Amino acid sequence: METSTVSFRQLAATSKHFARRLLTIGENRLELLAVEVQEEHERRLLAFLLALGVAAFGLIASLTLTTAIVILLWFWSPVAVLLILTALYVAAGIYLYRRLIGLLRNWQMLSATLDQLRKDRECLEKIIA
Repeated sequence: METSTVSFRQLAATSKHFARRLLTIGENRLELLAVEVQEEHERRLLAFLLALGVAAFGLIASLTLTTAIVILLWFWSPVAVLLILTALYVAAGIYLYRRLIGLLRNWQMLSATLDQLRKDRECLEKIIA
C-alpha cells in the first residue's frame, strides 16, 4: 500500500513539474511570437516608406531624364524617341514586377517562431515516445 501512494505522489509531482515546464515553454514561444510580429510590422512599415521615397525620386529623375532625351533627339525623330523610351520603361517595369513576385513567393513570416515550435514538437515526441 505504501508503494502505491508513494508512486502516485511521485507521478503527481512529476506531472505537475512537466505541466509547469510545458506552460513555461508555451509562454516563451508566445513572447517570441509577439516580438517577431512587432519586428515584422516595423520592418514592413520601413520598407514601405523607403519604397515610397525611391518611387517618388525615381519618378522625378525619370521625368527629367526623359525630357532631356526628348529635347536632345527631337530633330532626329520625336515619335521614335518616345517609342524607344516607352519600351525601356515597360521592360524595367516587367523586370521589377518579376522581382516582386519572386520576393513574395519566398517570403517567410515568423520563421524563427516556427523553427522553435518544430524543435519543441520534436523534443516532446522524443520524451513521450
